[in-house]
Amino acid sequence: MSSDSLSMRAVVIDDEPQIRKLIRMALTSERYEVFEAENGQLGLMEIAYRKPDIVLLDLGLPDMEGVEVIRRLREWSRVPVIVLSVREGVGDKVSALDAGADDYLTKPFHNEELFARLRALLRHATGTKPETIITTGNLKIDLSSRAVILTGSEVHVTATEYAIIRLLAVNCGKVVTHGQLLKEIWGPASEGNSHYLRVYMRQLRKKIELDPSSPKLLINDPGVGYRLLNVTAH
Repeated sequence: MSSDSLSMRAVVIDDEPQIRKLIRMALTSERYEVFEAENGQLGLMEIAYRKPDIVLLDLGLPDMEGVEVIRRLREWSRVPVIVLSVREGVGDKVSALDAGADDYLTKPFHNEELFARLRALLRHATGTKPETIITTGNLKIDLSSRAVILTGSEVHVTATEYAIIRLLAVNCGKVVTHGQLLKEIWGPASEGNSHYLRVYMRQLRKKIELDPSSPKLLINDPGVGYRLLNVTAH
């Protein structure tokens, strides 16, 4: 990480001391200042007091579910939250993301993947003003002119396609759940109509992916949602 990470603070909320130790060692190697909590209530207190740049949260806590920690936190803070959990179920992922988590990583995980996700979240969280042009790979989404540009040429998209790509772009690098997409684009009554998304994602991939059958930008997290990958331009 760059030298600006010297001042980065992380709060780790997990009831297993050995897990906290492993995460602390990994983050300390990346020059984070790490604070720990063994349950949800202490975790919320640590976040309020320490004002961290990132929160790493387990779901199975002794006093409350991690999802409840996220809900309470989101009442007063937008600090990025990465869930680190052994739970692999789609329902657990969707619940955490819908409650306000920014990302979900299943234990055990590779430290390099954790660091990459931290960097992606912090790039967006530390911006001083809203981006008007979001770039990932050879794709640009110009929010001010509502334009989608691929390798320098504007791509024609419908109003609905633009609404989808815009929502994914402003959350670039993060999973946006099916429920979130459907609610934002088609309204609350459409949350069960996931076939809408499959149709529009197929259309978008034809327009912005070099090989729509092997997408590199619009990624599906099966049963959970979609993610616009944050990649370096070629």
